[in-house]
Amino acid sequence: LSTYFLRKHVYYIKIFFVINSENNAAYIDGANLHKAMSTLGWKLDYMRFRVWLNEKYGVKHAYIFLGMMSKYKDLYASLQEQGYTLMFKEVVYQNGKAKGNCDADLVVQAMKDAYENVFDRVLLVSSDGDYASLVKFLMDKEKFNTIISPAVEERCSILLKRTDAAIVYLNDKRSTLEYAQVDENKKAPSADGTAQGSLS
Repeated sequence: LSTYFLRKHVYYIKIFFVINSENNAAYIDGANLHKAMSTLGWKLDYMRFRVWLNEKYGVKHAYIFLGMMSKYKDLYASLQEQGYTLMFKEVVYQNGKAKGNCDADLVVQAMKDAYENVFDRVLLVSSDGDYASLVKFLMDKEKFNTIISPAVEERCSILLKRTDAAIVYLNDKRSTLEYAQVDENKKAPSADGTAQGSLS
């Protein structure tokens, strides 16, 4: 990563995490996010995504639920450095394929946190209809904010749509959240060494 890239994102994290005073939480189905993004034709910038969640929705805690595989330890470290809390599930192998379904873990953790008033409201990052009951429960408790669907509208579960919760589609935010290499010869930080602008 370039020096400019790092300075820019550190600036975003320091500024926007202070500005938004809401105390919301995002529960991210890591496998669902990864699978959906692989079909969109662009790469998600997880650091920009983390900052955007806070700036736009007041997300102070972003939990990614995923299977633990040692070969991805560098990725896990990077995500933690970018402000995510990783919630691991042990991976089992069936017919040579890794299985680490985290749906139940995500639901249990979200409901537990709701009862303990850990957050104000929840954002769910998934397109999976298995979470429809969780969304309805949190809506009834006035604890739900928004579904962020990694899949395009046509592939987002009808069960989630029927909850009548607000849904934002990641593909519509490509211009804000796409990962891109920075050319330091063409773009430089401002005089104080930081980048300017917002991720709204």
